[in-house]
Parts: sequence; structure tokens; C-alpha cells
Amino acid sequence: MSRLIVIGGSKGIGKAIVETLLSSYDEIINISRTAPEESHPKLKHFSCDITADELPDIDEADGLVYCPGSINLKPIDRLSVDDFKNDFEINVIGAVKAIQQYLKALKNGNKPSIVLFSTVAAKLGMPYHASVAASKSAIEGLTKSLGAELAPTIRVNAIAPTVTDTELASKLLRNERMIENMNERHPLKKYLQPQEVADMAAFLLSEKAASLSGQIFEMDCGIVSFKL
Repeated sequence: MSRLIVIGGSKGIGKAIVETLLSSYDEIINISRTAPEESHPKLKHFSCDITADELPDIDEADGLVYCPGSINLKPIDRLSVDDFKNDFEINVIGAVKAIQQYLKALKNGNKPSIVLFSTVAAKLGMPYHASVAASKSAIEGLTKSLGAELAPTIRVNAIAPTVTDTELASKLLRNERMIENMNERHPLKKYLQPQEVADMAAFLLSEKAASLSGQIFEMDCGIVSFKL
């Protein structure tokens, strides 16, 4: 039976990934603090806080996607050490915890793959992003190191999206003016929708990406790649 584990699949990008891949797997296991809004025969949910709770035992899986993240934007003189610790906990330690818990299950799976999430702020220096950029840069290092360590059995890749229209980014898109400014900041005159990121995750989990591991995929709408 094909099985995918999604950490944080009840909202935002994680929800879009679950909905996109329900037809591709016999079972998707969602591990999240909140239950999905809609049930599905192929979807199994465990209520769990990745930073505090023990993860459920799973004996076999073909893929693991770690979606939890934070957008904690403050000037450096307003960021506390605890801010950095908390962002690192949710972005990095949670991912490490999930990978360690399900490494054996993935090794028992069929052509297994791990997908993690970084951010364009790990490549493009932006004011007020010190904490999130630091933790997501660690995810990029983890992706490359584990890609090497787990080859050829398990592929490991990361997606680094720009602003995506989710609840997590709602403060950045809270009115028409901010939406217009966000579009104008990007050379492609757009920002991301969750479905676009879900489609990339689906590709990286599939056999179509069999030659890709240790890679960071910038979904940047041109903001990192271009200067116009």
C-alpha cells in the first residue's frame, strides 16, 4: 500500500499537498495540531504538536513532507533569543524529529522521498527576516547533508517559496494595496498560490524526480533570480 506522511497538512500549503495527492496514494497520514476541515476515506489524521508531542508509530511510508513553519518578521533589536529558538524549533528541530521518527518507515517504503520547506529569504537578504532566514538556511543545509547521507535509498529535496497566499502570510496580504505592492515586487508580477507549491511537492515526491536529491527549488516568481 502506498502511503504518504504529511506533517502539517490541515492548512495552507500542507492542505493543498494533501488534496492534490489523495488520488496518488492509497493512504495519506496527516499529523497536525488541528484536524482537516473535510474527511476523506484515504486520509488518516493524528492530532499532534510536532514540537511537544510524541509522533505516532508508522511502519512503512513512501514519502514524508514537513510543512510547519513560521513568519516572524521583526527588526533585529526586537527579536529575542527566544524568538530565534522558537523559530528554529518549529522549522528545523520539528523536521529533524519527524525524519528521525520515520526514517525506518521510509526505508521500508517504495522509492521514498522527503520534501522540506525553506524560503526565498534564505538566498535574498531582506530586512526583518533574520530569524526565519536563519532557521530556513539550516533546512537548506539539512537537505543537502541528508541527501548525501541517505543516497541512494531516500531522496531529500526542499522547496523555497516566495510569499504564498496562506493564513500564515495573511499579514503580508491584508489589503488591496499590500497585494498590489507584493505583485509589483516580483518580476513575474505575482506571488504564489498554495496549489502551485503543492504541484511542485507532488513532482518531487514522484518518480519523475528520480534523479533529483539534495536540491533547493526556488519558487520565487523571479524575485531571487532577476533584477529588472
